[in-house]
Amino acid sequence: MKKLEIIIRPERLDDLKSILNTCDAHGLMISNIMGYGIQKGHKQTYNGLDFNGNLLPKVKVETIVTDEQAEPIIDLIIDTINTGTHGDGKIFIYDVADAVRIRTGERGEDAL
Repeated sequence: MKKLEIIIRPERLDDLKSILNTCDAHGLMISNIMGYGIQKGHKQTYNGLDFNGNLLPKVKVETIVTDEQAEPIIDLIIDTINTGTHGDGKIFIYDVADAVRIRTGERGEDAL
């Protein structure tokens, strides 16, 4: 199993949710975060407003998927979310040793 930690622009969240639903990724966690990457310190425009500070609004989406689902999801995200400008985001991929569904005690991929 893989944990995908996907950091994107807030306006791309609906596109990302659509991708995850299409690929049968069950369950996700969404956090509103602030941060910067390679564009740090540069003036950015977000929703028509100019930001002079370093921190820009981002959304972090976390989901756990099977090994087979991970690469197709990553490819779809790159194809769909990419605008070609700084700040499009990043995907971090982690190995997940196990998962347990508390209600039933199911483990591994059955718990997803």
